[in-house]
Amino acid sequence: MEPVTGVPGVLSGITGHRPLRARSQSGVPRMSARPNSDRVSLGSGFQLVWGSVVMSSLGDGVRFAALPLLATRVTSDPRLIALVLVAEQLPWLVVGPLSGVMADRFDRRRILWITDSVRAVIAVVFTLFAATGTVGIAVLAIAAFLFGSGQVVYSGAWAGIIPALVGPEGRTRANARLQAGSLITDTLLGAPGGTLLFAWAVAAPFGVNALCFGVAAVLMALLPGRYRAGETGATEDARPVRRDMAEGFRWLGKHRLLRALCLTSGVSNLVSAGLTAVLVLFAKETLQLGSTGFGLLIASFSVGGLLGAAVAPRLSLGIGRSRTLTLALAGSALAAASAGLSSSGAVAACMIAAYGIASVTWNVTAVSLRQDIVPGSLLGRVSMAYLMTVAGSSALGTTAGGLLAHAWGLRSPFLAGGAVLLFAAFVSRWTLSGTHDVTTDPPEGTVGSPDRVEHAVSDPGNART
Repeated sequence: MEPVTGVPGVLSGITGHRPLRARSQSGVPRMSARPNSDRVSLGSGFQLVWGSVVMSSLGDGVRFAALPLLATRVTSDPRLIALVLVAEQLPWLVVGPLSGVMADRFDRRRILWITDSVRAVIAVVFTLFAATGTVGIAVLAIAAFLFGSGQVVYSGAWAGIIPALVGPEGRTRANARLQAGSLITDTLLGAPGGTLLFAWAVAAPFGVNALCFGVAAVLMALLPGRYRAGETGATEDARPVRRDMAEGFRWLGKHRLLRALCLTSGVSNLVSAGLTAVLVLFAKETLQLGSTGFGLLIASFSVGGLLGAAVAPRLSLGIGRSRTLTLALAGSALAAASAGLSSSGAVAACMIAAYGIASVTWNVTAVSLRQDIVPGSLLGRVSMAYLMTVAGSSALGTTAGGLLAHAWGLRSPFLAGGAVLLFAAFVSRWTLSGTHDVTTDPPEGTVGSPDRVEHAVSDPGNART
């Protein structure tokens, strides 16, 4: 359920050569279960980052709605439409490992603004193709792959920006503002806007996408300071890339709690990708909705997601992280199945909104847990290893969604997805046990040692609630 788009949501770094994370005497990041973030100023640097993310998300939302609509003009075969979505997710497996290494070696701010600049150029070229009516499935798949590659590189560098700008006491508030801003601009404004622009002129939403990427690049370039994962020297930069790639996967594989969280996220993303792959055809052929109705279905997810972002911290504090994650999975299962059974656009929108509540509740809780566990010097590589696993399941889910819809109808991915998520919720009662605790001062020597960090997170004796 954790999106790989973005915002997908994935998120140490150093600003002006000074670590901004609070430290205990052992040198391990100090994490408080009840930070008083309301009194903490997030600073002008965060405002620039927020503006950049919001603009980039707006462009993503416009394209997210317009690209499948353009695909339906080219073909009505759900397998070919799913192929375009698979092409957009494939870079997570191809580019992902290198992206994590880049994020831990180079200035993350520079990676972000250069990536958005390149994506703006790609969007301009694709706009010309759309305007001249020369878009086929091959062009759509290539464009989707290039946009997806940019998103992967962006996500790898993004992992350390917020921890560098905002200390632990304000990080929850910062992440909440980013999540809310992305949801509003991506799906609440961008998706409906994309459908309206597409109805007006096929090329218009892709031109707006290019403009948004350009503005996002400028805002990120204005952010002062350097954002490298520590004082990386020439010797460290000369290490074999394969070794650095393997280190992220090895750390993830040895940490029981994070490994279980990653696998469960993979299952939930498999279902989400399958539903996304057939949503445009489900809206048009089953619900008899037009392009605007499809955009409103996407917007309903955002409305629910805003509510999920608001209730997730309270649920985690009230019933614990483990129960919150299990409840989110169960809620998403019921919402997915109910949406698949509906024949009314209004009912389907309500169920998709409910799915948004459960999905974002899962995302906020899972991302917070991952931030607490992973050392800052490994955050880029471990995050990309995590997201690559999740993205692999998304590619599989997209393919499965198209095949299920082709064989058994457009309702089948929703019903099958609900059953899978319900089973995952049942299993998560044991696999994600102990995630309700938050580490304050891990024992000395825990940095870089997943087994010891896991013990500190899981052991109630080492936590405050």
